[in-house]
Amino acid sequence: MVDSLTTQTAISDNVYLLEEAYGLGKDVLGGKGHGLVEMTHAGLPVPPGVIISTRVCAEYYENGKKFPEELMPTVMSKLSVVEEKTGKKFGKSLLVSVRSGAPLSMPGMMDTILNLGLNDEVVQFLESSTNNERFAYDAYRRFIQMYGKIVERIDSKKFEGLIDKKKAAKGVESDVELNALDMKDLVNEFKQLFKEETGKEFPSDPKEQLRRAVEAVLQSWNGKRAVEYRRFYKIDDSMGTAVGIITMVFGNTGDNSGSGVGFTRNPSTGEKKLFAEFLINAQGEDVVSGARTPYSIEEIEERMPDLYAQLSRIGGLLERHYKDMQDFEFTVENGKLWMLQTRTGKRTAQAAVKIALDFVSDRMITEEEAIMRVEPAQLDQVLHKHIDPEAHIDVLVRGIAASPGAAVGKAVFDTNKAAELGKLGESVILVRRETAPEDIHGMIASQGVLTQRGGKTCHAAVVARGMGKPAVVGAESLVILENRAQAGDVMISEGDILTIDGATGDVILGAAPLVDAQISADLDRFLTLADRFRKTGVWANADTPQMVAKAIEFKAEGFGLVRTERMFNAKIRLPYVQRMIISSSTEERKKWLEKLKEFQKRDFYDIFLAAKGRPVVIRLLDLPQHEFLHAPASPELGDLIAKKLPSLKEDNPMLGHRGIRLGMTYPEIYEMQAQAIAEAKVAVEAKGIEVQAEIMLPLTSEAKELSRLRELIKRILPDSPVGTMIETPRAAVTAGEIAKYSDFFSFGTNDLTQMTFGMSRDDAEGKFLVKYVEEKILPNNPFEVVDKQGVGRLMKIATEDGRLQNPKLEVGVCGETGGDPESIEFFINEVGVNYTSCSPYRVPIARLASAQALIKRKATDGESKKYAASV
Repeated sequence: MVDSLTTQTAISDNVYLLEEAYGLGKDVLGGKGHGLVEMTHAGLPVPPGVIISTRVCAEYYENGKKFPEELMPTVMSKLSVVEEKTGKKFGKSLLVSVRSGAPLSMPGMMDTILNLGLNDEVVQFLESSTNNERFAYDAYRRFIQMYGKIVERIDSKKFEGLIDKKKAAKGVESDVELNALDMKDLVNEFKQLFKEETGKEFPSDPKEQLRRAVEAVLQSWNGKRAVEYRRFYKIDDSMGTAVGIITMVFGNTGDNSGSGVGFTRNPSTGEKKLFAEFLINAQGEDVVSGARTPYSIEEIEERMPDLYAQLSRIGGLLERHYKDMQDFEFTVENGKLWMLQTRTGKRTAQAAVKIALDFVSDRMITEEEAIMRVEPAQLDQVLHKHIDPEAHIDVLVRGIAASPGAAVGKAVFDTNKAAELGKLGESVILVRRETAPEDIHGMIASQGVLTQRGGKTCHAAVVARGMGKPAVVGAESLVILENRAQAGDVMISEGDILTIDGATGDVILGAAPLVDAQISADLDRFLTLADRFRKTGVWANADTPQMVAKAIEFKAEGFGLVRTERMFNAKIRLPYVQRMIISSSTEERKKWLEKLKEFQKRDFYDIFLAAKGRPVVIRLLDLPQHEFLHAPASPELGDLIAKKLPSLKEDNPMLGHRGIRLGMTYPEIYEMQAQAIAEAKVAVEAKGIEVQAEIMLPLTSEAKELSRLRELIKRILPDSPVGTMIETPRAAVTAGEIAKYSDFFSFGTNDLTQMTFGMSRDDAEGKFLVKYVEEKILPNNPFEVVDKQGVGRLMKIATEDGRLQNPKLEVGVCGETGGDPESIEFFINEVGVNYTSCSPYRVPIARLASAQALIKRKATDGESKKYAASV
């Protein structure tokens, strides 16, 4: 967290008027505050206000959530300047909003309170000054509801229930159909509810309201949904939030007022076109909640051309200033436009790629900056499955296409249940009337989101796009009830399978057939650009010709792990494998190995053909023998296996007779595999296709193991490099000796992590690892992001010692972390690998992450001072 404060002077130096804070960064002002300060400096119409810096949040938590008593006098002093600017007095005529603002965008994850300062006297002034009784009491009831929910933690549904009851009594469907008298009644009913829930009257002192609201916003930094969001996006918990106290402007004063949300470009596609939604006679919460369906940008242009022109002009100014697509909020009060927020807009991967390329074409950013604009993990979105265009589907309802991709899962109407089922590995579609920030944990656990209400800028749409999850919103012909939904005559019950298509807005009952995505022209162009900035190879793990072909489609340059044990598990081969294992002599074993060789030869032949001359690293057999004996092919074989099993039993087979130890005990197994590789290589080369076969021995922990088996393999494959996986701590710390007999090292980070931590992945993830990450004992799951201090240190030792002994030693990574962006940066910049190898579908991610790693290193090394300054 930013440096904490220890004196009254320090507190007073960290409360700023908007015009005083120009030049300070988001780390101090938060994203919202920084945007308001920048727009104020640019002369845009921004309501006056005050920013409490993130440093105050730091002190609040470091002092055990003790509210700094010197803060409010400083705030009130600054507010006196706002009073002068507006000609209004706080506590009589000036109302404010109290808003959170983290340094990184966390849309809807923390709290905001609007209309603060209202009480029974101020509401009368508001009524007389606007000559609008309904507006005044609508603002008052909204304030009581927000304050009650956020400051006193009263369930918002209790307030909503009173509104629904009032609408039912009046026979209306929408809040806007309630009149001034109805709003007055609701104010009284809300106050009564507040007293019943808290045991005290609703506070009438605006200064008390403000103090409690500021503290509630500080507390929201560690609220459940904010913590869940930061964990999902790996945002540093120590950043803290700023607090903005901003003059209220009202979009709900009548038909010449309203509120809206806009993006300077389409956040789903990246199209260079203003994208906005607007609700007449509404406050911003109405737009974001999705409770009412807003006007689209096309309707704004047709109905309100002056507003459209102003938004277009301001959108262009914001883009030129920030050199990025912006997400902005605005309010029109009695015909005057006010800008309430601007921030870098959340976008889909498809949009991120297009926007980055377009900004380069327009010479607004450099190619390096464009590459850094797209998060590697976002590319998972572009590779989302979509509904097979050849399939016949019956569309049940059609909503608004809010976030692309297709998802299939069980319909679940309760957020908590969706989260529970998602954690159990079930595919879930979260179905809600509209989502709220409290739904974040259910959204994270779901495959996709479907809502009855909302537009393309509602909470569900914005959050789903940021997460890369398919979403359909505003499906208004879908009536969502407590735990079911109805579309015409069709009833959808909890657990029914739904398919949603976030690119078209289609909702289908049942599981529609999905097909893999293809690399788009924009993405291909972007990744080709990224390839120019990387020096390390991006290879793939592939066990079949189909996987090889898919990896090549994604531009894999080689194959860092071809597992052979999976080839042995095919049904037609298993009887031969089982007979080989239970053989009582070397001669009998070789007889069955000879039969298996023909299968292996075909396996390698097909893979070499598919690889088309690219390097192929084949890992020789690694699996423990007992795993092949689980399903005897015949009763006779079953009897023989039953007799053999006691001698094969191991207390800890994953640390037992497997890997290179199997080759040492039964060298004829590796000899057969080497011979099959050699014969397949000759057959493919006879077709004029180059074969670059490399042989990798698993689980080496002693140099003599590798020395002996290298000699065996080289007799059969004299021109093929022979190397080893580094999977044990001993191999890492004796890598200098092992490198004498190895042409390459490949880190198997899964086993190396298990052995370094002394824990089984399956057991750890199922029993305690989630808790370790949640409680910050470990920063990440070490099987997903490399443990830099432990496993990473071993990797550096092995690489340094290995290359000291063998300067030509190639080093790669073939574990799961070979496709993780954070790990890739470490492997390239700290370990110094030649290539990373990952699953085919993570190849695009690895290509981008590898380029970004090198750009970051150049910036750190001072080779690109301009880019370092921008970072």
